[in-house]
Amino acid sequence: MSRSEPGKGRGRRIVLWRHGQTAWNLERRFQGSTDIELTGTGVDQARRSARLLASLKPDAIISSDLKRAATTAGQLASITGHEVVHDSALRETYAGVWQGLTHEEIVERHGEEYAAWKRGEPVRRGGGELETEVADRAAPVVLRHADRLPDGGTLVVVSHGGTIRTTIGRLLGLEAHHWEGLGGLSNCSWSVLGEGARGWRLLEHNAGTLPEPVLGDDD
Repeated sequence: MSRSEPGKGRGRRIVLWRHGQTAWNLERRFQGSTDIELTGTGVDQARRSARLLASLKPDAIISSDLKRAATTAGQLASITGHEVVHDSALRETYAGVWQGLTHEEIVERHGEEYAAWKRGEPVRRGGGELETEVADRAAPVVLRHADRLPDGGTLVVVSHGGTIRTTIGRLLGLEAHHWEGLGGLSNCSWSVLGEGARGWRLLEHNAGTLPEPVLGDDD
């Protein structure tokens, strides 16, 4: 694998793609590490998005092993011919007793805990994982696979909203209490990190269309 000269970067790209719709998404029910399948609409979303992402000619696909992510990844694999590497480290945040509860039930039963989390405080939601612990397990996996890319290569990571947000925050070098500043991802939308001279930077967030070139002074 060739290396670019120091300070120039290797031009790699990471596409972090959230899974398609599930029944619990529609019910605003916290999924966490619960293994929920896609709805028919979710499969259709994954199929449509896969056709778009395939045009980026990804070099590799990695995915959470939970069904909703694995099924989404499978749609892209069927087009590109790439084998999907499944890794449990890319699962959604484990949130203990919050899992299976609706948003309203969480606010009613765990209001103080929820408010502290929204303020950016380190909270084990439902007695589960800290967001920094999610980043500790997910970000190294993403970086390890990204490092195997050729110069200018693209890695597609199929995961979950919370895990994607924490991974982006970690790769951008943001302090954990700023991660909430990254808005959520819609089902089957994605974010794109590009490699620049000073490391990874966010090129697209919550996108559903292909990235357009940046034409102007900020290129």
